[in-house]
Amino acid sequence: MAVSLPILVILLALHLIAFVFAVGAERRRSAAKVVPDEYDDRTYCVYTTDASTVYGLAAFALLLISHALLNALTRCLCCGKGLVSGARSTCAVFLFIFSWVSFLGAESCLLAGSARNAYHTKYRGYFGVDDLSCATLRKGVFAAGAALTLISMLASILYYWAHSKADTGGWEKHRNEGVGLATHHQQQGPDYGKA
Repeated sequence: MAVSLPILVILLALHLIAFVFAVGAERRRSAAKVVPDEYDDRTYCVYTTDASTVYGLAAFALLLISHALLNALTRCLCCGKGLVSGARSTCAVFLFIFSWVSFLGAESCLLAGSARNAYHTKYRGYFGVDDLSCATLRKGVFAAGAALTLISMLASILYYWAHSKADTGGWEKHRNEGVGLATHHQQQGPDYGKA
């Protein structure tokens, strides 16, 4: 299997768009403030936009599509045709594991950040009670997802390249083996041919 430039461009584009969405999710995290209710003595939380939840889920989906495409092309390393033994296949296996670890880390940060950002606290208590706080997402969760998205992009592209270099294409490569089809010339000497 040769390295396909359109596949590399698609993988790169999906990862970079997911990275942009993850950075946008970090910048647009929900903020909240405690506000007294105008009808009674209770307080409640007022939240700003939920855009980071949508951005985080979009980054999650794009990263998932990119990794599914990569594993469909390489047949997830376990269902493929086989790799040539040697340093290239060892590198491909290492990059396969590294791409999965970085992918799972990025996906967990993006999904957990989106879920936590979507959680909104309702009524918190009576007015005048100290230490009221509204539940918000901690700073840096989407940023960690964005960083792991870039690491996943690098690992995925390197894995695709290493896998394509170590792929046998379904045939094992043999050297100096097989049936020789060249003509064989025998020299006739003085003792040959006499019975």
